Amino acid sequence: MLSTVVLLADAPPQLLPARQLMAFTLASHILLVPFGVALPFITLLMHHRGLRRNDPVALKLARRWSAVMAVQFAIGVVTGTVLSFELGLLWPGMMGRWGDVFGLGFGIEAWAFFLEAVLIAIYLYGWRRLKPWTHFWLGVPLPLAALMGAFGIIAANSWMNTPQGFRLDAQGNPVDVDVRQAIFTPMFGPEYWHFVVAMFMTAGYLVAGVYAVGWLRGRRDRYHRLGFTLPFTVAAILTPVQFMIGDSAARAVFHKQPIKFAAMEIVWKTDTHVPEYMFGRLNSDGTISGGLKIPQLDSILAGFKPSTRVTGLTSVPASDRPTAVQATIAHWAFDIMVTIGSLLILLALWYAWSWWRHRDNPRSRWFYRCAALAGAACLVTVECGWVTTEVGRQPWIVYNHMRVSEAVTDTRASSLWTMLGLVIVVYVMVFGAFLTVVLKMRTRWRIADEGSAAARTALPPETDTPYGPRSAPEPTAAGAPGGVSDRTPGGE
Repeated sequence: MLSTVVLLADAPPQLLPARQLMAFTLASHILLVPFGVALPFITLLMHHRGLRRNDPVALKLARRWSAVMAVQFAIGVVTGTVLSFELGLLWPGMMGRWGDVFGLGFGIEAWAFFLEAVLIAIYLYGWRRLKPWTHFWLGVPLPLAALMGAFGIIAANSWMNTPQGFRLDAQGNPVDVDVRQAIFTPMFGPEYWHFVVAMFMTAGYLVAGVYAVGWLRGRRDRYHRLGFTLPFTVAAILTPVQFMIGDSAARAVFHKQPIKFAAMEIVWKTDTHVPEYMFGRLNSDGTISGGLKIPQLDSILAGFKPSTRVTGLTSVPASDRPTAVQATIAHWAFDIMVTIGSLLILLALWYAWSWWRHRDNPRSRWFYRCAALAGAACLVTVECGWVTTEVGRQPWIVYNHMRVSEAVTDTRASSLWTMLGLVIVVYVMVFGAFLTVVLKMRTRWRIADEGSAAARTALPPETDTPYGPRSAPEPTAAGAPGGVSDRTPGGE
């Protein structure tokens, strides 16, 4: 406890608000990332099905998903731009000293961002205006641009976890930068694939969850069945794959960042035959309160045998490792992520069993209840994965080279707290606007599908197919031409 108090006393007063501000904006932005990375692929998959099978229902779904994709991208512009400014404003010590080494990753992400914006505009414009297959193939680069953006961000983050590709001069400044090594660090591969598959799983379960709710409310038509089946199948296939990738990523942390691994597993002293604790709390004296203890399992998971030696937190000075509180936070985040992932495997197996036995989706309402919750559960795992990665690395912002306290801005703490309050208000408004727009689109689409006579006087029904001729303008009460003859593509 004394060491923790000393560490907190030595921290500059602006460190806490700077951390809180960065944590809030990043935690908010990451909720949108699955849609930006994976929704273009899922949309194009549905689009391809609609063209190949001449299926108007699939094309309608693809068109509507592309509208949501565009709205999400617009919101992502706001939250992503805030993050890019915060890197320089809140952590000038890191960017000023190390920017030349790992900054290329952010450059790649910026180029991918602009490319994705152009491609989304072309894809939205192409509905009804381009030949069907021409339109589809112009959309194919969209997922590639999204993956390139993820490449840039993960390259920068993996470098912060396992920095390399430079040499320090006599003053401790990085020189002789090797860009290839700085991008392809030891943690890049495990982090990148773990992140990408997580985004595809999350987007798949979230989209499917919308139609699972519709099924529970009695909407059993083909539109809801197809809207559920395709994204859920993508997510279910990737779920066991992600479990194996996650296990490999954790083992990479064990080898490349042993102190972070010790925090994730709350291992206090270096030893063999180390037990695994599910949850539990690490105390400042090294004891563990609560949790489920499984003898020897941690050593077995790390090295496939009980005699595997696991590095403990006390192998380094207290100033070079996470505090007991930080280790407990990383440990709980890691265990929540693993627990939810294990439950999702059971859900995917339930789905696979039904298809193997009956060539149909499960009929149980409990299955659809679980499916409706799966997307939200995935968002929780995404947040927990970020917490594990960032909190487990403490006190380093650049692992073993620069502490977070050395990188933080000199801005007064009171100003940062004020900024945090303003950002929270703005983000509540931005996300509120996002939800309002999406819900209005959903309502409009539902009215159009139901063909309500009352609705036609207020909103034009969606009678046009994505590639068919437009409807003739509807006359107004006075007999003048009215209606909407050229509605925005994708927006309905």
